[in-house]
Amino acid sequence: MPAPLFWTRLARDRWARLGLAIVATLAVLALAAPLVAPGDPFRGNLTASLRAPSGAFWLGSDAQGRDVLSRVLYGARLSLAVGLISQGIAMTLGVTLGLVAGYYGRWVEGVIMRVADVTLAFPSLLLLIAIAAAVKPSLPVVFVVIGVVGWAGMARLVRGQVLVVRGLEYVQAARALGASDARIIARHLLPNVVAPVIVAATLGVGGAIMAEAALSFIGLGAQPPTPSWGAMVAEGRDLLRVAPWVSLVPGIAIGLTVLGTNLLGDGLRDALDVRTRAKAA
Repeated sequence: MPAPLFWTRLARDRWARLGLAIVATLAVLALAAPLVAPGDPFRGNLTASLRAPSGAFWLGSDAQGRDVLSRVLYGARLSLAVGLISQGIAMTLGVTLGLVAGYYGRWVEGVIMRVADVTLAFPSLLLLIAIAAAVKPSLPVVFVVIGVVGWAGMARLVRGQVLVVRGLEYVQAARALGASDARIIARHLLPNVVAPVIVAATLGVGGAIMAEAALSFIGLGAQPPTPSWGAMVAEGRDLLRVAPWVSLVPGIAIGLTVLGTNLLGDGLRDALDVRTRAKAA
């Protein structure tokens, strides 16, 4: 699809515009956190513990007297990093293995797809917890674990696209002219799977953010004092009656971020869908 047509279709979708606005706002606030955060997200002050939202603490303070707004802004950096890096890992593994499985078929496809089936057979959250609990919790571990768990769905998507494309005339012609397997995969198969992969990755960012929040909630994700939305929700779960803002604010941030990425992913899917374009025409 020509780039101008794609952007025109995306701009006409009001829900996609809303999702893009949410994601863009989050990205700007995350990058500018050191400039816009009103306080130090790491340093506590017990004399200011559990302050209600006010001019001094716009969104209140937590049990250690840390500014909740500042910690939410810095937590946005972690959430974006988790979403982008983990999906980058999932895309690299899933696209590579999906291309290989779809192109070569036979036993190669059988082995890769059976491994993917085994991965998908386990509930993703339980698999994440099991892998994260087996090693020392840290941010690099969270990035890798979420990315590795998410490769299987991407591989199945890519393999299905390749099975359709590999039998087309221009692929057969390239093979008949002596093009190498690597050239056929890179020049003729990969461009045909880029669009669905981008959509799947965009939708996967929200899932990765939720997964990191879940791991941090149970203590297997980012470790204190690193600001993490999931850890902030966990810290405030016993304070809901006296200081609901401690959990409520990061919980709303998680919900808005996941909503924004899902709306943007749906918009990208519709903008790139040939069938939707044909109906609009």
